[in-house]
Amino acid sequence: MIQRIDGRMRVLALAMALTCLLGWLFKAHCMAHGWVAAIQYTSGCYSDAVPFWGQRHVDQGLIPYLQTPMEYPVLTGLQIWIEGAATRALFGISANDAGFLGIVTLVNAMLAGMILWMLARAGMDRTRLWLWAAAPPLILYLGHNWDLGAATLAVAAMLAARRQRLVLAATLAALGAAAKLFPVLLLPLIGLSALAGPEPRWRARVTAAAACTLAAIGAWTAVNLPVALAASENWSEFYRFSQERSGTAASTWEILSTQQIWVTGIAERNLYATLAFLGGAAAIVALGWRQHQARLWVLFTPVLAWFMLTNKVWSPQFDLWLYPLLVMTAPRFKPLALFVIGDVAAYFAEFWWFAGMSGAWPYATPHDILLAASIRGVAMLWVIADTVRLPAPAWITRASA
Repeated sequence: MIQRIDGRMRVLALAMALTCLLGWLFKAHCMAHGWVAAIQYTSGCYSDAVPFWGQRHVDQGLIPYLQTPMEYPVLTGLQIWIEGAATRALFGISANDAGFLGIVTLVNAMLAGMILWMLARAGMDRTRLWLWAAAPPLILYLGHNWDLGAATLAVAAMLAARRQRLVLAATLAALGAAAKLFPVLLLPLIGLSALAGPEPRWRARVTAAAACTLAAIGAWTAVNLPVALAASENWSEFYRFSQERSGTAASTWEILSTQQIWVTGIAERNLYATLAFLGGAAAIVALGWRQHQARLWVLFTPVLAWFMLTNKVWSPQFDLWLYPLLVMTAPRFKPLALFVIGDVAAYFAEFWWFAGMSGAWPYATPHDILLAASIRGVAMLWVIADTVRLPAPAWITRASA
């Protein structure tokens, strides 16, 4: 078994290395002369790492939260600070935003490789491993932001839940939520898994659910409490920023407003998005209960997809949250392929819209964003329906390796 995994991993690792190289070239090709003539939008080479180098004082080595604001949760702020320190240590006085982009991309490539290794070790079938090793979203987003840290923890939590190690799964999901918030959506499913477990004694099931809850609270608090006590204003910026944002161009609420279908303000979006998500998530769990009661963590995929569809903010790299979960749990590959098509189309539609606002070409219109986001949205609704009503993929139901 070990030899078989090692043999296929060599080829998959080479494929992933090529994918990551393409991801690096996609973001770095416009760095030689800087972002001129809106090239970061027209070519799609935009990366959050570039403005963060100066605007969040990564170049000066200021400590996030304690010395400079940071609009991300604590573990992501820590990752950014470490990558900035590595950039300055490696490049010295020549350190710049291009070098920082290189370090960010390298760390994300290592995280993508870790996901591949975990999935292979768990016994995932070869086709699905290839879907991750050659993932188009990795090319788009490998150097875009810091989402792969939380995605890696989310995948690890799901694999722990597959092995019925629910306390570990809860801990990993909570740590993921301390990096980017979305893994928090896995925690209720882990708790429900404990309550609906095979243990015949209800007291034992309640105790297991309580242990998962305490583990999650403890892990999240251990990471966040020291920073919250030391710099409460900067620590809470992420939560205030999330509440106060109006939305992004490719989100459902912004599209509805732009197309004059349903115009909403920030307060309305906060309320309606919350109600829509909670109602839809409850329906997903209720409808998927009979099919997936033995492995409720599988429903994390449709719950997250619904969250993204109903949320007021949809930054392009959010698609990297969902893609590894689709590779793991999608019963069929057709909606996954449609999702990738919509993802690529929405990415360029949104950035070409920015290009148009800068007077550059090619440019896109809000109608182009509507079309691209609709393709992606249809794929996600398809995935939700499939995952709720169809059995989990065969590799999930097999005994863990």
